[in-house]
Amino acid sequence: MDDQRLITKLSAVQNEFKDLENRLQGLSYEADPDLYLQTQKRYAELKEIIDLAHKLNKIREDQISLEAMLKEESQSEILELINEEIRNLEAEKNRLELELFRALVPEDPDDNKDIFLEIRAGTGGDEACLFAGDLFRCYSKFCDNKGWKLEVVDFSENPIGGFKEIIASIKGHKVYKHLKFESGVHRVQRIPKTEASGRIHTSTVTVAVLPEVEEKDVVIDPKDLKIESFRASGAGGQYVNTTDSAVRITHLPTGLVVSIQDERSQHKNREKALKVLRAKLYEKQKAETEAQIKETRRKQVGTGERSEKIRTYNFPQNRVTDHRINKSWHNLGLILEGELDEIIDSLLLESENFER
Repeated sequence: MDDQRLITKLSAVQNEFKDLENRLQGLSYEADPDLYLQTQKRYAELKEIIDLAHKLNKIREDQISLEAMLKEESQSEILELINEEIRNLEAEKNRLELELFRALVPEDPDDNKDIFLEIRAGTGGDEACLFAGDLFRCYSKFCDNKGWKLEVVDFSENPIGGFKEIIASIKGHKVYKHLKFESGVHRVQRIPKTEASGRIHTSTVTVAVLPEVEEKDVVIDPKDLKIESFRASGAGGQYVNTTDSAVRITHLPTGLVVSIQDERSQHKNREKALKVLRAKLYEKQKAETEAQIKETRRKQVGTGERSEKIRTYNFPQNRVTDHRINKSWHNLGLILEGELDEIIDSLLLESENFER
């Protein structure tokens, strides 16, 4: 992108940003939650770009001032200090220009999407279910830190604690960008509380991060759907277990199945199930396309396939290791409290470096 195109795109962003500022003054969450969240989300996206542009303009102004000082200064020592400062500003300007370029031209069209987060207990029985619960709390706290909105869509609890499966929707600023590398198999190594001999057990949990998509992005033929209603049961179904309000949808061509029993209304459960199914189909289509063209910005940090072991949480050694980038952190407790930024930043950086 040349400078003129950059200026043109920046001008369009500035105009949209001013328009959103004016619109937000007349909006409220209570009146229209969806419109308010959508507008706030777009406003936050554009504000990042505006702030970058302001920093870049300040550096350029400082450079002009220093270059003017060069013409008036004669002492060699001061001249060298000015030239050093100009070099530092030039390096910072180049960094900000690259950052601004990336902000204006997203590398992944799904980065700004909201997501469905799906966590399932894998091998390990009760211990896997307990760790599924630990991971869900970790992601919940991370969402709180980011100011994102997390809402549980459906879940199945384990009798002694944790989850056999839990699905949640997460809405916020660049949710998919930050969480997309969490897809895969998470392995935990620890001594279960019920283990009398002190033996370390290994269990697994699968995580899927599915970008939420519009109806127009994934067209589903009603003829391809098998829709069943049944009576909700267990935790989460306590308000609706007297009626057949739970919904199970099977997509016949792919065999994908989604069951939702969270809402009292069968209609609402069906609506949520279709959203989750649409996200699953979108993920499947995207993965097939990437496999065909052999181009994906996630190659460097793994494919994200659920069969792939991406991370190990080793409790005895207080260590979390991400196998895709061969990097470890020795603060497991803090990480499970939602302190994921360092891991996520490392994955994003590795992916961007690969692309360059």
